[in-house]
Amino acid sequence: MSELLSQIGGWFGYLSRPGVLVQLSGVAVLIAASLLASRRPPARPAGPWFARLGLLALLGLFTAVLAAVSMPYGLVGIAALLIGGWFGLGLLRHGLGRWLPAGEVRQLDSGLLRPLYLLFSLVMLIREVDAPASLAVIPIGTWFGSTVTVGQVFLSLLVIVLLFVGSRPPSHGLAWILQRLLGGGDSGRRALALLIQYSIIATGVVWTLDQIGFNRTAILAVAGGLSVGLGFGIKEVFSNFISGLWLLFEGSVRPGDILYIDGDPCEVRSLGLRAAVLWRDRDNAELVIPNQTFFTTTTTTFTGSDRMRISEVSFGAAYHHDPGEVIRLAAATAAEVPGVLAEPAPKVLVMGYGDSAINYALRFWIANPMQNLSISTAVRRAIWQAFQRQGIEIPFPQRVLHRGRSQPG
Repeated sequence: MSELLSQIGGWFGYLSRPGVLVQLSGVAVLIAASLLASRRPPARPAGPWFARLGLLALLGLFTAVLAAVSMPYGLVGIAALLIGGWFGLGLLRHGLGRWLPAGEVRQLDSGLLRPLYLLFSLVMLIREVDAPASLAVIPIGTWFGSTVTVGQVFLSLLVIVLLFVGSRPPSHGLAWILQRLLGGGDSGRRALALLIQYSIIATGVVWTLDQIGFNRTAILAVAGGLSVGLGFGIKEVFSNFISGLWLLFEGSVRPGDILYIDGDPCEVRSLGLRAAVLWRDRDNAELVIPNQTFFTTTTTTFTGSDRMRISEVSFGAAYHHDPGEVIRLAAATAAEVPGVLAEPAPKVLVMGYGDSAINYALRFWIANPMQNLSISTAVRRAIWQAFQRQGIEIPFPQRVLHRGRSQPG
């Protein structure tokens, strides 16, 4: 480690040269000016792109000025190249958005493309101040009885990043092929894809540690310690992991399902190996539910076999109105409300005789359980308006207070 710090310390001698300081200062000023300009409200929709092109043009002009006065300009050229490549990643992301879902593009961009580009940029900058080959053989310590160099650590980190991000597409592709060959549902395919992905990652990590010279006996000892930890320290995590696999294979809870959690309808957004992410409509909140919860508590779903749900609205009508007329009017009114299914048709039931009204219940079917509250509100308003037009009274309890007269003495 001391040799590495000594090597890095030698870079400061290069960076303190007047020509290098001029280049670094100029690039920093131009980048700061571009950032300030991009924060202003653009006069046209393509304003940010004009600012980026302007920064590249200014870097090119700065390079020409330095060349004209016979000063070094290599760092400015590298900066212009790397900044242009960074902007090019934005264009690539925009192009991928036409072919892939937004979530996939965002994960690919932030998880793979930009980290790899940052590593590439780091190597390019190191080449200006040092030789990467000589830097890679510098030892930084001894782990598990093996000497580890800078190049080995860099290579292992690069492989691990590629494993975590790049293993997803081939895993899903292999799972899709196995589904076509062996049959099965989409839930089983997703579970198989996750198993393949985690197997690739585990195998790749062990292979990487072996390639950089880690002691295999030490690796097995660490794995044994982790297995003991699974039994004692993180048994809840392991339980959620097994529960997630079971749910994915069984298909009892799937992305897109509507579950009732604490009296609110929630849509399952994603189902992972540790927890499920649910979206609640009334406050636009996302709930993270551990997988084992679905095995220890009763869960109500409205999308087990289909997405249809029966909903109910209660109301009352005065005793002097014919119940048959009230039933026909309420059912016809509900059938005209958008979102209420025509088949099965709305049905009105007489629920009982109250103190001041006959109590009715209107039951109707909807196709989307997440719209139950809004559709029920629309049905209540429609019934109120229909009763007003037809002169049907919706009575309510009233209290009359009588003030007694004082008797003359």
